[in-house]
Amino acid sequence: PIENSLIELWSIFDFIMPGYLFDELVFKEKFVNSTEEKIEELKLLINPFILRRLKKDVILELPEKIERKYYVQMTSEQKLAYKNCMKDVKLKLKQGEEDKIAIFSYLTRLRQICLDPSLVNKEYKGKSGKFMVATDVINDVITNGYKILVFSQFTSVLKKLNEELISKKIKSKYLDGSITAKERLKLVEEFNESIEPQVFLISLKAGGTGLNLTSAKFVMHIDPWWNPAIEDQATDRAHRIGQKDIVEVIKLIAKDTIEENIIKLQEDKREIVNSVISDESLNINNISKLTNEEILDLFK
Repeated sequence: PIENSLIELWSIFDFIMPGYLFDELVFKEKFVNSTEEKIEELKLLINPFILRRLKKDVILELPEKIERKYYVQMTSEQKLAYKNCMKDVKLKLKQGEEDKIAIFSYLTRLRQICLDPSLVNKEYKGKSGKFMVATDVINDVITNGYKILVFSQFTSVLKKLNEELISKKIKSKYLDGSITAKERLKLVEEFNESIEPQVFLISLKAGGTGLNLTSAKFVMHIDPWWNPAIEDQATDRAHRIGQKDIVEVIKLIAKDTIEENIIKLQEDKREIVNSVISDESLNINNISKLTNEEILDLFK
């Protein structure tokens, strides 16, 4: 019920029961940026109208899920590319070029450099900290005889990683938005039925829902997304009914970069919801809209 701020909760209630949570101005004064005492009052008001069923309470046979964040150091060449790009971005922001489309293009460029600067600059010949760690982790998983799902929002990253795996003779499958529904089912079936350790490279937007890949014990997110719920949905391709093993989730975050700010934003969003709905971790749906202030904070 909440994406970005508490006012969205007010609008839902105002549509269903006008006046129940006061008018917009009174609601803002009472509850937005309010004290713990006032938040408790809001919880009491909305509690009779909210029913939540957590997966862990419903699917009792589901094994545990362990999440680990790996803070990865960029290589020296990568750091230089990132620093130069950030300098350029900050200069443009100072000059007042702050429309959302331009800012999102800067964010995308910085996030791509965190993965591999060659995605932005074809002439870049240096190495990438993320790629080295990702291939090391994949190597370990395959050597130990397990399967792994690897998610990214950037198909260019997945394609490059696929080439790397082919050169190392590691078996892999690839799925993005261009793959037909029929071909998808075939890939999923082959992956699940194979007894060999292998990698499934999946575009977050194309394969984040609707796939059953319980034959994988490991899940890796190469880059963080604003919305923790989207990542959770992707992880749930493996962590679902039919899974027999503990699922290990690995999240790679480039140290001292915009990616750390994205993680902070994820936590803040989760906190807004948790303080009102319950004290437990909650999957927030569709945090796709960011305020201008939140976007600019990412560049700090």
